[in-house]
Amino acid sequence: MKLLATSKPFVGMIHLAPLAGSPAYARRGTKQILDAALRDQRALEGGGVDAVLIENFGDTPFAKTAPRETIAMMTAIVLRLADAAHVPLGVNVLRNDGVAALAIAAACGASFIRVNVFAGVAFTDQGVIEGEARELLRLRRDLGTEVEILADVHVKHAAHLTRLDQAAVDVDRNQPDALIVTGIGTGFRATADDLETVKAVTQRPVFIGSGITAETVAQYRRADGFIVGTALKQGGQIEARVDVARVRAVAGAIAASRAGS
Repeated sequence: MKLLATSKPFVGMIHLAPLAGSPAYARRGTKQILDAALRDQRALEGGGVDAVLIENFGDTPFAKTAPRETIAMMTAIVLRLADAAHVPLGVNVLRNDGVAALAIAAACGASFIRVNVFAGVAFTDQGVIEGEARELLRLRRDLGTEVEILADVHVKHAAHLTRLDQAAVDVDRNQPDALIVTGIGTGFRATADDLETVKAVTQRPVFIGSGITAETVAQYRRADGFIVGTALKQGGQIEARVDVARVRAVAGAIAASRAGS
């Protein structure tokens, strides 16, 4: 199942609890983490998402690349989620382990990955992070997989030296399958102007990757897709469970956006 075959796909987030290798890991194995993820996956699918993106959000403070034990546990969880899924799955390994995300996706049958720093340099709370486009494209070829790569431009929780349009040009020339525009942090809104800036320099799909709610979808008429996390949680609280009613509200707003395109 391909993500980008859908018009304006609605991607809902599963934020995993702390995994092995994280300072906050509770040392209870995968069952509780998996049960919570399966519960969120059912709510997301029941509310009408087109795809689900799985992320090790609970592992803060993040390593630049994930420890081996984190990758192993995340692989086990994604595999179980893939067995239960009725929509395409994606993987994002924070802070910027696109190689691990691609390997997990290929092993588990996921359809896409998100890469926070695909090209260029970002100054983050984990230090300086450099893009890994070449390694990812080489690995995708060698694995013989068709996993789609969604690449952030001026990723959130980071500072950047180039203008947004310059960064978008550089990300685009490194050949991802789609680009992502975000606000300054998790739950913060991207601006409609930022969307237009990126759309002006690429022919690839451009997703909005943060700050989407049922009320704000209409502001991004030209967006090619939406990645939504915080707004789908009970009370709009990032640590809460996914609320199927909130998912349905955002799905309805995105359906209206498709109809108006």
